Amino acid sequence: MKTLAALLFALLLPLSVQAEEQTPEGLVRQVTDDVLAAIKSDKALQAGDKQKALALAEQKVLPHVDFPEMTRLASGRTWNLATGEQRERMVAAFRAMLVRTYANAIDVYRGQTMKIVSAKVPADATDATVRNRYLSPGKEATPVDYSMHKTPDGWKIYDIAVDGVSLVLTYRSQFNEAAQSGGVEGLIRQLQDKTKAQPAVRAG
Repeated sequence: MKTLAALLFALLLPLSVQAEEQTPEGLVRQVTDDVLAAIKSDKALQAGDKQKALALAEQKVLPHVDFPEMTRLASGRTWNLATGEQRERMVAAFRAMLVRTYANAIDVYRGQTMKIVSAKVPADATDATVRNRYLSPGKEATPVDYSMHKTPDGWKIYDIAVDGVSLVLTYRSQFNEAAQSGGVEGLIRQLQDKTKAQPAVRAG
């Protein structure tokens, strides 16, 4: 699960650009080469500078992720039991856990290239799946599917499947177990505890 969460952010990096709105596939195609080239040339990131990785995620990656929707899907019925204030804390805790995981596993995306599997997305579509294949030297291609939907702020990702394994579904069973034993507050505490249990993010 930790590896899957790390891949979420590592593989979302090609979406990191402030560009005019276009199709999901077009957005990925437009920015992939530039972003991966920038990472390849950044010696601090190559050396494992986690603070820089965190800053990169905050600036480039996170604006393209719909964390409320991702949390809603992962928490299932628990979401319906939560108050508005609890939902906000749930989203914040889930986001913090995933971001910390990313910063502590930045080497996942080193040396990667990407091949987009062409797909036609209707112009009036509000939901789409962008299918990719990530290539790393000496390894088999990793299929990665982005589940995206159109929001008032543009296209955003609400789930990602790495080699057929959905991030949302992977966390759902864990969320349900925590909620069954401790309710909504128990789930929030567990997410916060998992974030605290991860290594501190320091430059290095």
